[in-house]
Amino acid sequence: MTFLELLHIIIPILIVAASVVAVLLKDLLAAVIAVAAMSLLLSLEFFILQAPDVAIAQAGVGACLTTAIFIIAIRATKRMEGEV
Repeated sequence: MTFLELLHIIIPILIVAASVVAVLLKDLLAAVIAVAAMSLLLSLEFFILQAPDVAIAQAGVGACLTTAIFIIAIRATKRMEGEV
């Protein structure tokens, strides 16, 4: 088994693990960071699959822009946990 074949096994497992972690986290900021990690891993998988244009788009939009929008939205909201 070559190193590239091993990466094709490990990276999708890490993508699924990061997605599950993002869903299970209660803290929104930590969940956004997990989604960003998942997006970067997905970008790496696209690059390994020899689709560098898709990898760059995924890294730029999925990891950077979407993460920034989520963080701005989280900062703009107010916590209402104590006001029940």
